[in-house]
Amino acid sequence: MKLHDVNTGITKNRKRKRIGRGPGSGHGKTAGRGHKGHKSRSGYSRKPSFQGGSMPLFRRIPKRGFNNAFAPTIKVMNVADLEALCDDGMEITPELLTSTRVLTGIFDELKILGNGELTKKLKVSAHRFSKSAVEKIKAAGGEVTILTAKRLPKERAELLKSGEVQRAHK
Repeated sequence: MKLHDVNTGITKNRKRKRIGRGPGSGHGKTAGRGHKGHKSRSGYSRKPSFQGGSMPLFRRIPKRGFNNAFAPTIKVMNVADLEALCDDGMEITPELLTSTRVLTGIFDELKILGNGELTKKLKVSAHRFSKSAVEKIKAAGGEVTILTAKRLPKERAELLKSGEVQRAHK
């Protein structure tokens, strides 16, 4: 092999394949689709899960568990996020976080977790806290306020059944 042979077969600007443009093109008549059958027709496409007629994976695996339609959707935030986003002495509420677009989407409760470090004195109001989050907030001289749920589970279930409230997807 010599230096002038290195790039043989590599085309920088390859011409695109023009399909169905007569026999001279090499891809005329059936346009590379063979003869007849479902695959030759326009609009044909298989599901991504199709495995050539064998039993697909999602049907081979047994059903397991369930999704509770009435469970509250919980947004999670870490102490490190509060450290990065908030100023010293700030009062943090779920309403403030949604209005400033820190938290987006529909959720019922906010939970503060203890990942990261906190040096700022903050007044944090949320529905749930982890033990480590409470320790870190109090160690920094802040306050923790536990909010009650927006709705009680029974009340929420009745609203979902009546269709007044839509289920938020996790």
